Amino acid sequence: MKLVVGLGNPGPEYEATRHNLGFMLIEKLFERERGRKFRNELNARVAEVTVAGERVLLIKPQTFMNLSGSSVGPLLDRYGEGDAGNLIVACDDAALPFGMIRVRARGSAGGQKGLKSIIDRLRTQDFARVRMGVKPDHPIADLSDFVLAPIAKRDREQLETMLERAADAVTSILTDGVERAQSLFNERVKVVTDDE
Repeated sequence: MKLVVGLGNPGPEYEATRHNLGFMLIEKLFERERGRKFRNELNARVAEVTVAGERVLLIKPQTFMNLSGSSVGPLLDRYGEGDAGNLIVACDDAALPFGMIRVRARGSAGGQKGLKSIIDRLRTQDFARVRMGVKPDHPIADLSDFVLAPIAKRDREQLETMLERAADAVTSILTDGVERAQSLFNERVKVVTDDE
């Protein structure tokens, strides 16, 4: 069985924050695929859906971001035969511009503590991920405060577009593979020079 994990923090105070984009994406996929209900299992909220004829387990770890691996590891053992190739992780990425998504077949945590926890628990970086950009477009004093603050109403339309694209990317990974999804959804980050 394939597992799609969205990273976030449990609790209503975190629901509308940038750090909970992974949870938002899981909700989007749940709605799209007409999931029936979430249940509690192994420190996570999980729901089974069918995507393109394949059974998929949607997962929202309830351990807080930096302990995500302690929930994901046992769920992967139970449903994905312990094979990281059956795992897709979705999370926010402070290095990507807001609204951009990036599909990767593997790689480091890049400073994302939820990804680091999963990598440490699984002892591998070889799992697919969909990263959703939250990089601020202005100087900020503290990145943690920024990603844990609610997303402004003016950004909600762009947020919805990003979540739709990210959901499409997950579906593409499940149906066509990571390489195909990368070619369809990855954009180059535009570098702004002093001349512009």
